[in-house]
Amino acid sequence: MTTDVKSSARERLLEAAATLTYRDGVSIGVDALCKAAGVSKRSMYQLFESKGELLAASLEERAAAFVATLLPAADDGRPPRERIMHVFDQLASQAGAPDFQGCRYLAVQIELKDQNHPASRVAHRVKANLTAFFRAEAERGDASDPDLLARQLILVFDGASARAGIKADTPAGLIAPTVTVLLDAAGMR
Repeated sequence: MTTDVKSSARERLLEAAATLTYRDGVSIGVDALCKAAGVSKRSMYQLFESKGELLAASLEERAAAFVATLLPAADDGRPPRERIMHVFDQLASQAGAPDFQGCRYLAVQIELKDQNHPASRVAHRVKANLTAFFRAEAERGDASDPDLLARQLILVFDGASARAGIKADTPAGLIAPTVTVLLDAAGMR
């Protein structure tokens, strides 16, 4: 047997779902997921109620790492403006990787269309939390309209992520000046 004995069927399914859906999209079939994980369909359905539940669990499992790679530490002492720029610096860095496919949470929302799908709900929450981070920092930085600025920032984040993910553009040299203009216009300190 070639599968790692220490890796449970559940863990292998979550990993296969993360890898295959990021690379090929959420329309990947159950057969392909099970084959990649080395797990029978019967086992998959014993572990997860549906493919949708598997996708949601896979997204949920990666949410903490997504946040950890993007957001600065809560107690880093930097001003709000720098904390916001940190997120975009991280995005620019990630977008430079050859296997970068964009934000997996945005992709799920676009592909599924159904906001009530379990994976869509997880993706929506993760993206809402990122928007809430922008809003909180905008408030701390005395932005003139924190809600508007947060919405503008998530728009830039998603747009840059999507364009880099489809290899239509490289965000290097584009993100920071764009975000700077938004922060300046909002009176961020």
